[in-house]
Amino acid sequence: MKLIYRTDNDGLLKLAYSKDEISTAVQRLADAISNDYAGQKLLLVVVLKGAFIFAADLSRRIGLPLEIEFVKLASYSGRETTGKVKITKDLETVIEGKNVLVVEDILDTGITLEFLLRNLAGRRPKSLKVCTLIDKVKHPRGAFTVDYTGLYCSGGFLVGYGLDMDESYRELDAIYEVTDLPSRGGLNDNSM
Repeated sequence: MKLIYRTDNDGLLKLAYSKDEISTAVQRLADAISNDYAGQKLLLVVVLKGAFIFAADLSRRIGLPLEIEFVKLASYSGRETTGKVKITKDLETVIEGKNVLVVEDILDTGITLEFLLRNLAGRRPKSLKVCTLIDKVKHPRGAFTVDYTGLYCSGGFLVGYGLDMDESYRELDAIYEVTDLPSRGGLNDNSM
C-alpha cells in the first residue's frame, strides 16, 4: 500500500487504482466502444473538468472517426451537492441525428448525469449512451443506464487522473483515496 503525504494538510493519499489498472480499464472501454460503433462516427461529450484526462486517453484508443465536445455542469458547493444542476458551459455543436457518448469521470448519485441526459435527449441525437471511468455503486440510480464502466468503487473520496479536491491533485497519473490525518475530522465522499 503506497501512501503519499501532501504538505498542504489535505490528508494522506492511499493508492486506489494504479496507472496500469487505469490503462487496462481505458483500453477495455475503447475496445468495447469501437466494436459497438464500428463503421459509424461518434461524438464524445466530455463532462468537464474531471473527465478531460480520461477522455483524452480514451479518444486516442477508440478506432473510429470522432468529434469531441465539452460540457460543464455545476451542482456542488465544496464537497457537497446542492441538488440543483445547471449548465455553465454548453455544447457548441448540434447533436441532432448523431451518435452521442457522454464521457464522465466518476458516477455517484447520478443527479448531475440524469439532468445532462434529459437535456441531451431533448436535442434528438441518433443514440445517447454513457461511459464512466469509475462507478461508485453505493447509491441507487435514476432512470438511466451506464453503458460502459471502467472501474467500480464502493466509496471513499478519490483524487488523481482528473479527479480533484478543491482543484488540486488532477495531475496525478493514478487514482488515490484521500484518508484522514489524525489531527483532522473525517472527509466526506466526493460525489461527482
